[in-house]
Amino acid sequence: MMTYEAPGKLNLSLHVSPPVGGGRHPLDSIVQTIDWCDRIEVATDEPPDSLEVRGLAVPTDDNLILTALRQARSVFDVPPLRIVLNKDLPIAAGLGGGSSDAAAVLLAAAEIAGGSPDVRAIGERVGSDVPLFLTGGTVRMTGFGEEVEPIPSLTGFAVAVAQPNFGLDTGEVYGRWDQLEGPEGEAVPEHLLPPVLRGGMPMRNDLLPAALDIEPVLGDFMADLRSVWGTAVCMTGSGSACFGYFATVDEARDAASGVGEMCAVARGVDLRDRGVTRV
Repeated sequence: MMTYEAPGKLNLSLHVSPPVGGGRHPLDSIVQTIDWCDRIEVATDEPPDSLEVRGLAVPTDDNLILTALRQARSVFDVPPLRIVLNKDLPIAAGLGGGSSDAAAVLLAAAEIAGGSPDVRAIGERVGSDVPLFLTGGTVRMTGFGEEVEPIPSLTGFAVAVAQPNFGLDTGEVYGRWDQLEGPEGEAVPEHLLPPVLRGGMPMRNDLLPAALDIEPVLGDFMADLRSVWGTAVCMTGSGSACFGYFATVDEARDAASGVGEMCAVARGVDLRDRGVTRV
């Protein structure tokens, strides 16, 4: 059985443009993978395919893992697989766990089939975040998410990540953003950013106004985090998870433990210099 780590990600900045043909939104985002991972075990098996989920509950009838497997079979001769997903990344959080899991299954399917390790083109057909997890580290994501360019690795800080007691649906958040006529998020003041993030593109999330319009309590949650942490608090992706910057991973872990009663889950994590990897 092969085992893969499927990390989460944070959108340190997320600039969104109005939708174009097909209703998709062009993006410009600085994305960082983090050391908070699902683990996926894959082995060949007798038919049919099987998917077992351990840990956090997720739907198994038609998720991105099964989509990835179908897309892999459009290119490779992939035998029946037994897939065990050890789910630790929260869902509906903006951390990209589903896309990361799908990227892991793509890599596993390609390896089992003896195909090319370059599965980016397949990943683009599975979901917009899948290609970034096939690269990982610090990347600039443009286009509709399929254009992923590695940039110099960020260093000098860690993050505390906290999800409130609700999730947010990505499609609903983008739809509300369109209804609000494409507002910009408020940029984090540079003096509140780690030095390595100063002087570049504004660190803002344009989806935050839409998320707050759908779930106004998110604003209270972020204000409470700012009060406890004494730092800027940002939302990743379409939410609902939020994060703050800290000098070390020990400080980030202490910060996460200090807000546990306010959250569905909180974790202090380090930055990760790679995407999905076999372990």
